[in-house]
Amino acid sequence: MDPLILNFLYAIGGGFVTLAFMWLGCKLFNSTVNFSIGTELKSGNIAVGLMVMGMFIGIGVALGLVIGLGLN
Repeated sequence: MDPLILNFLYAIGGGFVTLAFMWLGCKLFNSTVNFSIGTELKSGNIAVGLMVMGMFIGIGVALGLVIGLGLN
């Protein structure tokens, strides 16, 4: 298979894996805290929103590095 197409497929697969890990991380964190993240976000709790943002950025950067280094 052409390396350009293969790298494109790896990038798409990596994006789906990253989204799956972000969803899983949010579900696991929601089960460990004593409040509902969705309810707090609906009520306008900015601290919870920043926490979720930081979690998503951290997971995204970590998996992006793993996937990016795996393409070499």
